[in-house]
Amino acid sequence: MAQYFFLFVLVFASQLMAGFNAPLPLPSPSYGNHTTILSIDGGGIRGIIPATVLEYLDKALKAKDPTTSLAHYFDVISGTSTGGLMTAMLAAPNSSNANSPLFTPSEVVQFYKNYGPKIFEPRAWYDLDKCPKFNGEFLHDITRKILKETRLNKTLTNVVIPTFDERKTKPVIFSNYKLKTETYLNAKLSDICIGTSAAPTYLPPHQFQNDGVQFDLVDGAMSANNPALVAVSEVIQHNEHKEILLLSLGTGTIKAEEKLSGIFDGLCQLEWLVSSTNVFSEALYSTNMIHYYLATVFPGVLPADNYLRIEEYNLDPSMEEMDNADKKNMDNLVKVGKNLLLQKALRMNVNTFAPVELDQTNAEALDRLSEKLYAERQLRLKRKSMEKGGSRIIESVKVPSGRMHAT
Repeated sequence: MAQYFFLFVLVFASQLMAGFNAPLPLPSPSYGNHTTILSIDGGGIRGIIPATVLEYLDKALKAKDPTTSLAHYFDVISGTSTGGLMTAMLAAPNSSNANSPLFTPSEVVQFYKNYGPKIFEPRAWYDLDKCPKFNGEFLHDITRKILKETRLNKTLTNVVIPTFDERKTKPVIFSNYKLKTETYLNAKLSDICIGTSAAPTYLPPHQFQNDGVQFDLVDGAMSANNPALVAVSEVIQHNEHKEILLLSLGTGTIKAEEKLSGIFDGLCQLEWLVSSTNVFSEALYSTNMIHYYLATVFPGVLPADNYLRIEEYNLDPSMEEMDNADKKNMDNLVKVGKNLLLQKALRMNVNTFAPVELDQTNAEALDRLSEKLYAERQLRLKRKSMEKGGSRIIESVKVPSGRMHAT
């Protein structure tokens, strides 16, 4: 009898400790000094690059509190296309532990490596002439398998995922902030992710209904390949004006001169149109203009020192294709992400649109960001605890006085 009592006590104690060690949700920005945003660009298999960068930040934060995840530090996680899928993976609750996300950044990298070749598997030889390039069946299946029935309103933190409705020819922004008034947007995360990832000519459009509303979605990059400005806009529209702390991650871009090389040599208009497709894409999805708007439209809301952009501006052209999921290329994309950490942080000159080196590496900038994120979380927890009469002891943490440089 005593051994059963001991077992009961042991199980009860372990459950109690697990509950005590479970991370609390991030309190509202009203308890702190900043609204924190993570933004992840689209780019297909090149999503490995920002996932590798986030792996570094995640480890830096876990060194301060091993129980937490990125969703416990960012008020908003925003992503387009592959970044939208990553957003859901980092923000959807884990079925075995509702306070933890489905994936860590390290697991996201492994997800790409494991399933990228199947997602971008060429059609059978007798279907090679069909469009789009991939039938999307595996992507749909694996997305539904990992996200199950989870809907937008169940995420651990706010998410903002741009898509584009090809029938209505207008953007559709799936955002937790909108759910109070636009309840039809509370769709399954799997449908949202399949929609935002449906890159024209690569994957088929995604049709579904939710709350009586029909959606015919294609790639969110048709609205905003870099969703940083969309996320900032959502915060400003639906939140109080706290100082914004923004981390924006790209998926790599090749040198501008390599994009433009030779497109003006031909005399035929058709030749120019065909050869300059990537230039049109750059104009449509221009991250440079996102930098410009963020720097000029919101100077008071988004100080330059609170905006960190990490991007590989000199990506090897052999890695440009977003559907190149062979092992060598994926391993090289991981190397790009790791090398980015060692490179000098960059700030975009909004007059020349040329990146300017700063006096710190991206890893050092992320270290400083982790300090600010941790201090912000502790400050909010402390203030909320004091409001409730100190129901849970929160260690007082001094907010770092150092300022984070921007890119």
